[in-house]
Amino acid sequence: MLFSKFAVRLMALVTVIAVFSSCSFKKKKYENPITKDTLQPDKVLFDKAIKDIERSRFEVARLTLNTLMNTYDTSEYLAKAKLAIADSWFQEGGTHGLAQAEAEYKDFILFYPAMEESAEAQQKVCMIHYKQMEKADRDPHHALRAEDECRLLVTQFPNSKFAPEAQQRLREIQEVIADHEYRTGTFYHGKGSYPAAANRLQAVSVQFPLFSAADDALWQLGDSYSKMGPRYRDKSIAAYSRIVKDYPLSGFADDAKKKLQSLEAPIPEPDPVAYARMKYEIENRKKASMMSHVFGVLSKSPDVRLAAKSGTPAMEGLRPTTPASVPVIAPTTTGVTADVSA
Repeated sequence: MLFSKFAVRLMALVTVIAVFSSCSFKKKKYENPITKDTLQPDKVLFDKAIKDIERSRFEVARLTLNTLMNTYDTSEYLAKAKLAIADSWFQEGGTHGLAQAEAEYKDFILFYPAMEESAEAQQKVCMIHYKQMEKADRDPHHALRAEDECRLLVTQFPNSKFAPEAQQRLREIQEVIADHEYRTGTFYHGKGSYPAAANRLQAVSVQFPLFSAADDALWQLGDSYSKMGPRYRDKSIAAYSRIVKDYPLSGFADDAKKKLQSLEAPIPEPDPVAYARMKYEIENRKKASMMSHVFGVLSKSPDVRLAAKSGTPAMEGLRPTTPASVPVIAPTTTGVTADVSA
């Protein structure tokens, strides 16, 4: 039975690879942003460059656009030409091309912050890092950069048509970042390093409440604090109470109530807003297809199907936290401090 399932998946994989190899995929056509029909020399140069970008002749297009910008420094097409240079790098792709595209988009935003295209340029920067984001158990560099750039789009261009999409991208990015921290906390919890586990899991539950496994993180957090001794009883109660209140449909909710009863702590009422949000997320969660199971192992990109579809994403980056087991030094009353100044 197991062999037959493996054979079916293997045949499906071979079929898909054959289909992919027999098809020629075309890049999305790069549309000319200026439709005015004129024979002005700067417009002629601009049109020529756009056609070269459409034909993937990126280096030639950039030479033409630079000629336009250097020769006609008062042209009405200067901004569009500068943006087209960034787009040509973006279309070319590759590590070098995307790095050049990001630099050009940032330069465009700096020179033309009031133009509508600046929001689109910021959206492209966000997507540059989003597309290079790796799974939660790998280097989170691009995930952290994507979070910064998407957050900048939402805050700097809140009325842009790209803002709603950027919010969803933020939820997906933060799902990956939270999963990275959650896995680390779970590892420490499994080893019995409860202070280190509590530190990571506390950060996840506070910073990323929309994380799909936030209730699991809180459950392990409460268990970590309970194993750290009676001194952390209140923190353990707070973790279990949050499960009952903020994640009422969680599979840990009933067990969290039992833990609170054993600790002789009050059981909070479920938050109706949290209940409605969790119900919406469960009803709108996408199921993995057979092909996603096959290609998921081969892909380096993260699976963000479980990312939240609603709720406000965190608008501050993840910061290092101090473990609860580290003693807090009380401020002195003698006026003597440990600070060193020049």
